[in-house]
Amino acid sequence: MTRALRLLRRRLIGSVFVLLIVVVGSFLLLEAAPGDAVDAYIVSTGGDAGLVESLRQRWGLDQSEPTRLANYLWALAHLDLGQSVAFSRPIRDLILERLPNTLLLMVSATALSFGLGSLLGVVAGARPGSARDRILSIGSLALYAVPGFWLGLVLSVVFAVQLRWLPIAGIETIASGKTGFARAADIANHLVLPVAALGFIYLALYLRMMRAGMAEVWRQDFVRALVARGIPRRRIVIRHVARNALLPLITMLGLQSAQMLGGSVVIESVFSVPGLGRLAQEAVAARDTPLLLGIILVSAVLVVLVNLAVDIAYAFLDPRVGTSEART
Repeated sequence: MTRALRLLRRRLIGSVFVLLIVVVGSFLLLEAAPGDAVDAYIVSTGGDAGLVESLRQRWGLDQSEPTRLANYLWALAHLDLGQSVAFSRPIRDLILERLPNTLLLMVSATALSFGLGSLLGVVAGARPGSARDRILSIGSLALYAVPGFWLGLVLSVVFAVQLRWLPIAGIETIASGKTGFARAADIANHLVLPVAALGFIYLALYLRMMRAGMAEVWRQDFVRALVARGIPRRRIVIRHVARNALLPLITMLGLQSAQMLGGSVVIESVFSVPGLGRLAQEAVAARDTPLLLGIILVSAVLVVLVNLAVDIAYAFLDPRVGTSEART
């Protein structure tokens, strides 16, 4: 078994306990919050005490907290996320409907922020202290200070309301009847603004990290030796300085996955994208604890998977990573 596979096995074993802590902790926190699904239903529709009692029995809310937690964990062991009390549908079906939209938004925003941010970081870090380095550094700092929801609203007002270049909301044109490439182009057109709003914030972070990493690598002895040997500067930048500065960015990519998922909740609300963020908002409004627990669990699984992929990529890029763990 290779070093990377052994490292993956250890991470998977640890991930099981992480997910268990997330599930139990989320359940206890939601139970500590005032109100439940019956209270939200009665407030919106009205009803008497008999209806309240009937709904609590139907939805299993009349049982004790330990009993409901044990039942939920037993259902999860059988890959059953339960039934949504607000939508009267299986939670798995609801999540599978919304998850592709969130994944499409996250993957696109991550590709934009990591790819363009790293590239601009290489441009800034190629000559630390130069005019372009200062301009990019100041610009990235200003961009990073902008709240994501405000940036989304500004982009929407400028490009959707005033210029009318892009759609203002949604994931695709309703009842357009488009299929194939035409539908893909329509979805891409709707994703431009939310992806830009979500990706630009993290783009600034990757730019600054890449620039700082390259500035540190330039001071290393092996880089000075390469310069003294007369190797072209562009070759040194690409093959040596940028490559060594890229490793911390890959680690940050895994750490930022949770924040990216949390940021997508706000962006989905601003642009009315029917993803997990909107679904979580609806679950909170309806006090739908089983649905909210399912969303939290799926989100935690996504974060764990991203971090597993980052660990494996890091192990391949740096042979020193995971060596001690793989031997045990």
